[in-house]
Amino acid sequence: MNSVKDILRNSFLRPTKQRMMIGELLFNGLDKHVTAESLYRELQRTKQKISLATVYNTLHDFCEKKLLKKVTVDSEKVYFDTNTNPHHHFYSDNEKLLIDIPKDKIKIHGLPKAPKGKQIKDVELIAHLEDN
Repeated sequence: MNSVKDILRNSFLRPTKQRMMIGELLFNGLDKHVTAESLYRELQRTKQKISLATVYNTLHDFCEKKLLKKVTVDSEKVYFDTNTNPHHHFYSDNEKLLIDIPKDKIKIHGLPKAPKGKQIKDVELIAHLEDN
């Protein structure tokens, strides 16, 4: 596994102190889903000095470089996924928990034709869960 510094440099991102702090939590080889707020709380627990705005900006920088994938659950909730391979998600509304579904476990038979001048790049499904 590459070091965080190597991951950042290979993506043409300068390994600043803040990027390194966030990268150490994200790029440890485990797939995870985080929000900017949950990551900020984790950094606060470990006494790291960083602002929530810096966390947001860094996560968006990582997305631009394809190190993270942004998953929009609804108009108010955005997760950042370290698994950048194509896949789908379950979302538990009660637990605020995002769970991976392998891409090959969903079969989509037919999509509407894309608008003129456009093509479908990818399809992502989020299945919302509730307790019964």
